[in-house]
Amino acid sequence: MLQEERQNVILQQINVHHKVLTTDLCQLMNVSLDTIRRDLSELEKKGRIKKVHGGAISTTFHQPFQQPAVYAKAEKQEIARKALTLLREGMVILTGGGTVMLELARIIPSTFKGTFFTVSPLVALEVAQRSTIDVILLAGRVSRNTYICTGSSVINQLSELRVDLCLVGTNGLSVQEGVTDNDWEVVQVKKAMVKSAEKTALLSISEKLDTAQRMQVCPLTSVHYLLTELDTADEKLKKYTKFFHVL
Repeated sequence: MLQEERQNVILQQINVHHKVLTTDLCQLMNVSLDTIRRDLSELEKKGRIKKVHGGAISTTFHQPFQQPAVYAKAEKQEIARKALTLLREGMVILTGGGTVMLELARIIPSTFKGTFFTVSPLVALEVAQRSTIDVILLAGRVSRNTYICTGSSVINQLSELRVDLCLVGTNGLSVQEGVTDNDWEVVQVKKAMVKSAEKTALLSISEKLDTAQRMQVCPLTSVHYLLTELDTADEKLKKYTKFFHVL
């Protein structure tokens, strides 16, 4: 595989999953660790990615206040519009972080009444400045990779909650592996989020369907809704309809 082809694969994986591990890239493309490291260094010099310990992350997360180009923005806006249809007046809502959640935060009606818990400082700020809804940030150590609050203090706070609806993103989703992610601390927070909710909605662009990361958040049976940008009749979604409502 040529260098340009490898780097295109790396960018595609980072755009979809936000973070990639060097070892996973080696396995995916059957090349050496040194080759991947050189590719990552070159992509970082070009400003396309941000290297972190053991891999690389998207600049979308590295530069949250600089409004970088958002990957699949139109698709994420469509998912946000679908998520908005699940919200009801008076609900207690819990959300994760990520670009889809930011798109949702930007379209919540200014007069919406309810309580909004989130582990994302960025989402909390977006909702607070655009709506009269009560916003509560579940604070802890801020992850440099995902810009959400993690750690035991967040998990303890989540254990005391019982919310009507949890809106959460994912880095992988498959029938065999369920909902998966690649960051241990993020996985623990997401597990606690799902456990605290009466119902859980998974928000994901379709490129993440039928993919799996190293760590399981929950089986598909723990999720009630799947929201993608696809039409509900799309062939890619058929295998998931027996597990939950697909929107």
